[in-house]
Amino acid sequence: IGTVKPFVNFNAKHDAEILHKAMKGLGTNEDTIIMLLTARSNDQRQQIKAAYKKAYGKDLVSALKSELGGLLESLIVALMTPPTLYDASQLHKALKGAGTDDDVLIEILASRTSEEIEDIIKVYKKEFSGKLEKDICGDTSGHYQKLLVILLQGSREEGVDEEKIEKDAKDLFAAGEGKFGTNEETFVTILGNRSAEHLREVFDAYKKLSGSDIEDSIEGETTGNLENLLVAIVKCARSVPGFLAEGLYNSMRRAGTDDDTLMRIMVSRSEVDMLDIRASFKKTYGVSLYSTIQEDTAGDYQKALLYLCGGND
Repeated sequence: IGTVKPFVNFNAKHDAEILHKAMKGLGTNEDTIIMLLTARSNDQRQQIKAAYKKAYGKDLVSALKSELGGLLESLIVALMTPPTLYDASQLHKALKGAGTDDDVLIEILASRTSEEIEDIIKVYKKEFSGKLEKDICGDTSGHYQKLLVILLQGSREEGVDEEKIEKDAKDLFAAGEGKFGTNEETFVTILGNRSAEHLREVFDAYKKLSGSDIEDSIEGETTGNLENLLVAIVKCARSVPGFLAEGLYNSMRRAGTDDDTLMRIMVSRSEVDMLDIRASFKKTYGVSLYSTIQEDTAGDYQKALLYLCGGND
């Protein structure tokens, strides 16, 4: 469940007017902008954008950009972007230019549903006139690339195949701990294609068989991006909110805040599972997401993130 829900007595024209007033004349009323936009669903924000253009003959996002700056501006622009386009543009940003931001590829492709991935591919093509798969293949290699391509197919099996549980667990054991050298192919095929429910049962069987968690085996047997992606898939099969809570924790609990990650997760999950992420955060780290954001960020940017967080646990 998300923290941001559609505003009940919604009136796009009225909201457009409030935003216009907040940006008119000298100085900008950031408070009004933050409070209004974080209290509307993304769909409602798109309607406000349309109403604003109709009333004032200019683009709302451009207007906001010219009034705001820094991290707050980036956050507000992210909130104004339709969710699928936001994911697609994050992936595009991760792929273009020198070097690849593999953490972004891994986070998005491991945590989104098959339907979401299908939509992302369509929007990516429309927006960036390129094929996401082709761009990913141009930037990655080996088993890591293979697994990303499998995830892009969005064709995970459904349900639990009782007959395959034991076999999958044994195959994973034989491919990793059970032999000298690792057969990455097996990990890629099983973790890339089985349903989350099925994988959870496989992980239980694996633990009985080998005495260790599958994550530990993956970490011991693989390295680099492939390791990170396999571990992310395992964590998402166990709990997507748990995986994203860890992403948020790591974005803050270090020297310097990784604002890109913090913003991306807060924005993209505000209407999806932010309450579950908060619960998982508190349970795992013993502190609330709210107070962690308070300690790690400042100013209007902090205020906006706290509204998205929705409350202290």
